[in-house]
Amino acid sequence: MSRKPWDLAFTAEPEEVGALRRVMRLHLGIWGLHDVSDEAQLCVSELVSNVITHVGLGTPTTLAVSMNGTHLRIEIHDPDTRALPVLMDAGAGSETGRGMALVDAVAARWGVLLRADRKVTWCELETRLASPGGHVDGAGVTRAEALLSLYSAAKQPSDERSSRLDRTTAEEVVIDAITDFLHWLRAHGCDVDEVLDRAQTHFEAEACGVTGERAGD
Repeated sequence: MSRKPWDLAFTAEPEEVGALRRVMRLHLGIWGLHDVSDEAQLCVSELVSNVITHVGLGTPTTLAVSMNGTHLRIEIHDPDTRALPVLMDAGAGSETGRGMALVDAVAARWGVLLRADRKVTWCELETRLASPGGHVDGAGVTRAEALLSLYSAAKQPSDERSSRLDRTTAEEVVIDAITDFLHWLRAHGCDVDEVLDRAQTHFEAEACGVTGERAGD
């Protein structure tokens, strides 16, 4: 899976935080990284709030998101190189210092980079990826890959088989497999449209089960 870096310029205002969380959740869903969505949204909220509190309302800011190996990297760029975030041991009644403590609690690592014209506050979150271009395996994905490997082996001559299907080839194999299953259903007198509707409903229910708990801001 290709996970290209992206960035978004915005003005540091409280009302922007919710929108940034939604954008982050959307992108992580596309990237198949639902497992770190909650932590990523929390980090975005706290890092942006840190800019609002210590740099100032209306500060031109940029959110940049990328992958560093199997870690998700979140960066907040702002133009003030003097107001550096500090990790404080904030007590339960403290009004300040809790933001970076929360980031420190959920991130694998974090830090600050100083450039000539800006400050970059970053953090990295561990994902469940086994490789940078891989995906987070679920039971359904694992079963599908096993079936696809068998199906591909049955359709391809032995000298054309590879140990791992690339994405384009896998998509073609999926289309072929679905088509053959539809032929099987029709040959056995099944209602193809009804089965497809049931499969779609089942898929959407499972997808909601994965993302529903992380949908709140």
